Amino acid sequence: MECLTLKKSNCKNCYKCIRHCPVKSIRFTGNQAYIIGNECIMCGQCFVVCPQNAKQIVDETEKVKVLLQDRDPVIVSLAPSFIANYEGVGIEEMRKAIKKLGFADVEETAIGATIVKREYERLCNEEKRDIVITSCCHSVNLLIEKHFPHLLPYLADVLSPMQAHCQEIKRRIPNAKTVFIGPCVAKKDEAENLGDYVDAVLTFDELTAWFKSAGITLEENMDSCNESKARLFPTTGGVLKTMALDNPDYTYLAIDGTENCIEALKDIEAGGLKNCFIEMSACTGSCVGGPIMEKHRRSPVKAYSAVSRYAGKEDFNVIQPVNNEIRKEFSHGYNKPAQPSEYEIKEALRQMGKVKPEDELNCGSCGYNTCREKAKAIIQGKAEISMCLPFLKDRAENFSDYITRNTPNGIIVLNDKLEVQQINTAALRILNLRSPSDILGDQVVRILDPLDFIEVSSTGKVVRDKREYLTEYDKYVEKTVVYDKDYRVILCILRDVTTEEVAREQKESISRQTVDIADKVVDKQMRIVQEIASLLGETAAETKIALTKLKESISDE
Repeated sequence: MECLTLKKSNCKNCYKCIRHCPVKSIRFTGNQAYIIGNECIMCGQCFVVCPQNAKQIVDETEKVKVLLQDRDPVIVSLAPSFIANYEGVGIEEMRKAIKKLGFADVEETAIGATIVKREYERLCNEEKRDIVITSCCHSVNLLIEKHFPHLLPYLADVLSPMQAHCQEIKRRIPNAKTVFIGPCVAKKDEAENLGDYVDAVLTFDELTAWFKSAGITLEENMDSCNESKARLFPTTGGVLKTMALDNPDYTYLAIDGTENCIEALKDIEAGGLKNCFIEMSACTGSCVGGPIMEKHRRSPVKAYSAVSRYAGKEDFNVIQPVNNEIRKEFSHGYNKPAQPSEYEIKEALRQMGKVKPEDELNCGSCGYNTCREKAKAIIQGKAEISMCLPFLKDRAENFSDYITRNTPNGIIVLNDKLEVQQINTAALRILNLRSPSDILGDQVVRILDPLDFIEVSSTGKVVRDKREYLTEYDKYVEKTVVYDKDYRVILCILRDVTTEEVAREQKESISRQTVDIADKVVDKQMRIVQEIASLLGETAAETKIALTKLKESISDE
């Protein structure tokens, strides 16, 4: 079972999960984040920080409902952090409400914590181990198993309180099924993969949703029990607060937060710690800062106070099992991928545009602490080059600048106050400006008529390919003006059409001259025709008169 799943449609490439993952067990490919199972320590930070709720914890409510349909009794082991999650509600009220769902009974996991802390005391006093690291937190166990496997001898080979309690329930109640309810994601993995102590795990969120669907309302009702010291377990240093701490050979430490745990493990690796009993919790504030509580009810001081007030002064009255009954074995992690060579790292850096040490900004926008870490992740197939924000920004700007510099069209960018924010070389040439500094930050009215810009910004309508003559510059241009409402900028594109316009005017002039010449030729020809016609008319008249006279003369004869 995968305890954490991803809703792909929700992933928005923010890399926040990578940034907050203490062991970088997130693989990013195809614009989606994926959890790398054999590296994940189930701390739940990716679930906590995801702004799109793309990470989901697998809900086992239906699985538990199936268990309840069986004849075997189903007993709840309720994590002591419940008092911080359900304000003002004691164990008796929780028992009453949970039993309405069909459970046979509800007990406190703190009973198992009492068993575990006694075994820790025995390890210190009888086995004289050099370093003992508590194994209550499954995320810490996974951290050591997967990322510091050579430190496994220091990890206490003792069941967690959840396991110890559920084991004790099954010892007392034959055929019982156990369900743990708490604020932890890792407990689902622990129950699934380590023994048959726990049959299912619910989170507080799942329980609350179940209460709501069943119409069950919790009433504020606090109770008290002096024999409940182990209720302190879910707070930082809570394990130590329940122990005797009477072995002078040990230094007792409490460390919370995965990053702090990692640093402590590195100190142990380096030989910097000796004769220590170390309580380790992956969550800041321990279990009261668990991922379910942190996601929805982040209040560490209030949570600590609630647990502290509810805890008693004495131990629960439980029968301590035989030592070997509460021991467990840990796996030896997995084979980590080979570390990339220096040549491979440099090549990956070069592909990201990091050719010099000063190019490595280590900004963390990709989720990795340094550019070299990101380069290693690329080589290991966990990251993509495109995740580097400065690289993408530089590439986009360079590409944009290249187009802007080399386009023959003038480009002017204005803000909503009609102040020039950007101007390219072609626009400088069109407007007879020497350099951008001559106009940047000034009103566009200094260089162009602002009417079109005012109209476009107020109406949103685009002025497209408007041809006009710039008298001051003796230029003809085709002007396009566009307003971007999202960024509140006005883009003006000027295409210099002076040559075209001059050629067009020359052509029109030639055409007019040709027409004038043609008209003159026609007029002249018409005059000639008329003159010829006039001459022909006079000759014909004279001929007619002569012939008439000849005719009359002949007739007279």
